[in-house]
Amino acid sequence: MPPTDPLEASVHGKTITTGQACEFATPGSLPPCTLVIFGASGDLTARKLIPAFYSLYLTESLPESFTVVGCSRTRLSHDEFREKLKQAISKEEKIDLERWDGFAAKLFYQPVTYDSQESCRELAEYLNDLDRKQNTGGNRIFYLAVPPTLYPVIAQRIGEVGLSQEGENGRSWARIVVEKPFGRDLQSALDLDNVLHKSFTENQIFRIDHYLAKETVQNILMFRFANTIFEPIWNRNYIDYVGILAAEDLGVENRAGYYEQAGVLRDMFQNHMIQLLALTAMEPPALFEDDRVRDEKAKVGRSVKRLARETLMDNLVLGQYKGGMIDGKEVPGYREEKGVNPDSITPTFAMMRFFVDNWRWQGVPFYLASGKRLARKETKIVVQFKNVPHSMFRKVLDEKITANRLVLGIYPEEEITLIFQTKVPGAKSCLRPVTMDFTYYQGFQGSPLDAYAKVLLDVIMGDHMLFWRQDGVKLAWSYLTPILEECETCSNPEARLHPYEAGGWGPVESLDWMSLIVD
Repeated sequence: MPPTDPLEASVHGKTITTGQACEFATPGSLPPCTLVIFGASGDLTARKLIPAFYSLYLTESLPESFTVVGCSRTRLSHDEFREKLKQAISKEEKIDLERWDGFAAKLFYQPVTYDSQESCRELAEYLNDLDRKQNTGGNRIFYLAVPPTLYPVIAQRIGEVGLSQEGENGRSWARIVVEKPFGRDLQSALDLDNVLHKSFTENQIFRIDHYLAKETVQNILMFRFANTIFEPIWNRNYIDYVGILAAEDLGVENRAGYYEQAGVLRDMFQNHMIQLLALTAMEPPALFEDDRVRDEKAKVGRSVKRLARETLMDNLVLGQYKGGMIDGKEVPGYREEKGVNPDSITPTFAMMRFFVDNWRWQGVPFYLASGKRLARKETKIVVQFKNVPHSMFRKVLDEKITANRLVLGIYPEEEITLIFQTKVPGAKSCLRPVTMDFTYYQGFQGSPLDAYAKVLLDVIMGDHMLFWRQDGVKLAWSYLTPILEECETCSNPEARLHPYEAGGWGPVESLDWMSLIVD
């Protein structure tokens, strides 16, 4: 007899309910710790980190003993810091502030001058004193929510004052979290790595890519390797092409200073897009363990076919948005945005064709596209299967048989859809494509974790699964750096930059490829 409750299932004869099949962190299962946020007066702390940590507090997912210490150049008292954060997160409609006072009692503030060894020594003394008062065991997470140029400075100072040292036999630990970008090219990434490793071991370093913590991104591996019906056909024999789209309808907003130096290739491709490619193309690891998974992703990075200078522009389209209409409102072009050079040649759109040179994927193109001011905000992976090799219906059907298509929706629709053929009801023999839908949170009764909440929890647990390893960073930059150099140092870089109207799907030159991905 099947379970009467749709949320129940049988595993080895035992009935379990959705939400019981997975174990979540509980206060007693996590070590006490202090989260030290450098750049605590900034936007990332107020919009992402504190709301994420507070959500973990509300679900009782944090250690029994924990503290959060904000650090920045701004002079604030503990109470001023707490009130500043309360005002910031109160603007979020879904956040319940009923238990804020209990959480706020764990928030503290210490002003720090980042490049001052004496200031960082005062921070070390303060943290040691706080450890004794709050019983946090000397375990610390240093989160660098600061501009990338400050990563080397802060990491060096932390090491100089002894904050990176760990206790013997695992009695206490220290971990550092760095946001992307990890450098701006291969050499700067290697330089940053050298600085970080002067004070921290690789096991202490957590390079965050919040895309990897999205539930639907994590689900890619589960979908591929926990289901026997897809993995046997996940290869060149059955797949025609793979498309990966990360589109935004917003412009650069208040990030012009950063974006002018980065552009879409550094901002999106070096990290998010290549990670999605790796998850889609990787081989199954022997065990679902962090280093084994990252080993397989690194193999993909080594297998990506390098683009020769002569064929580069046959596999790459760059664009920059002009003024246009988004949601019925007129928006300015990139060069009219505040803080942008009126003659800027920074690309805001890129579409690249990748090839993975290995047995599984030989000859299968991977189309990766990302850009700003596109028609809508959408992230998805499209797996287009090949046409049927022989049509037995050719004498009774007039139309071409539409090939199967699998779409892994990441945003805004968190779902999996599969398109396949069925017969149209009636006397005539006709086919029609139908769609099988699975909404990701269908049948789920728990509280989903925000991406930042997930990565913070993983740092506390010391789980590297969703974080970059240095060899992965190096491989990504080794592929992209020659492309960036060719695009930025050629005699006429603007000739390779194609304008596109805001609210569309990118430059005309990319639309043939985009039509393969966009519905």
